[in-house]
Amino acid sequence: MKPEYKVPSMAEIEAIPWNGYNAISTFSGCGGSCLGYRMAGFKVLWANEFIPIAAKTYRLNHPTQVDERDIRQIQPEEILKAIGMKKGELDLMDGSPPCASFSDAGKREKSWGKVKKYSETTQRVDDLFWEYARLIEGIQPKVFVAENVSGLVKGKAKGYFKLILERLGNAGYNVKAKLLDAQWLGVPQMRQRVIFMGTRKDLNIVPVYPKPLSYQYTVRDAIPWIVTIGSSKGFGHSEQIPSDNLYHTIGTAPQQGNGLARFIEAETDISRYAIGKEWEKLGQGERSVKYINLYRTSIKKPSRCITQAGGYTPAAAVTHPTEKRKFSIAELKRICAFPDDFQLIGTFTQQWERLGRAVPPVMMNYIAGTIRDKVLGNL
Repeated sequence: MKPEYKVPSMAEIEAIPWNGYNAISTFSGCGGSCLGYRMAGFKVLWANEFIPIAAKTYRLNHPTQVDERDIRQIQPEEILKAIGMKKGELDLMDGSPPCASFSDAGKREKSWGKVKKYSETTQRVDDLFWEYARLIEGIQPKVFVAENVSGLVKGKAKGYFKLILERLGNAGYNVKAKLLDAQWLGVPQMRQRVIFMGTRKDLNIVPVYPKPLSYQYTVRDAIPWIVTIGSSKGFGHSEQIPSDNLYHTIGTAPQQGNGLARFIEAETDISRYAIGKEWEKLGQGERSVKYINLYRTSIKKPSRCITQAGGYTPAAAVTHPTEKRKFSIAELKRICAFPDDFQLIGTFTQQWERLGRAVPPVMMNYIAGTIRDKVLGNL
């Protein structure tokens, strides 16, 4: 029987006992991966995040020390000094090098080798796996995990993929890469990601991945009250809303009744845009032919992949199944497997971006738990 969908609160995650293993995180974003490691009992000692608003969001939710420098400026010895360890002592190093250059939704090879807009800054991103490998080589953790988009193993990007495998192996590791889908690891979202895993060669143990679950969670599982909300009046009837806090989108939002309803509609309403008219033509679960990134979500299935750019209201992206709007941030937390009380800052678009870029914590919990039990636990 499928368990009820539930993501622990931040306090519940913080109360999880330490499993005895330590980790560090690079390209940490708002901390989706780190939450997953904490859920599996790991202690995250250090994190690196270059984007200021992402780093600030991380600090709001994690007690970890955060280095905000460009990773190109960080030396392995500095990290080891910060965490009080010697080379080879760290249990696990995690990282999600930015993946826009390989994403199916992006320009792919047209942007390789170029400086381009990334979040609130500009930088070249297709070379960052090499910076990650440089730190691995200098720190020599027992295990490393690196996450990237499925587009990395498609088309011309396969050449990059092979080079990355070779470089990580040359750092002294047995390396595997596997395409995992969050919808089979406890997340109500179809989100395929390539997960690189390496185990140091002197440890004589191979990488191990979690087995997929026998069930999926749907949008209705994640947002069970969705079927009670009318398709034309939005959140006009506050008595239908289980908790105002679940719909709290931005810190300055009104906290009660119809005021909150109007606030959410203003941020998410697509009716005045071209995609709004197109949405009317779609049934639940259908994708637009005209705007290929526009999906009208089905409540009976996991959501389509939440992309970082979907929070720009006029943009074609994942939309609500019964109302002509984007999901609210509180609903998005549920779909992205974040705690309801996880704190986000900035505009609606910025908050959406944080969740769209993050590894779903519940997904990483399954990966981290397998490493804890099947890899580190066998040393």
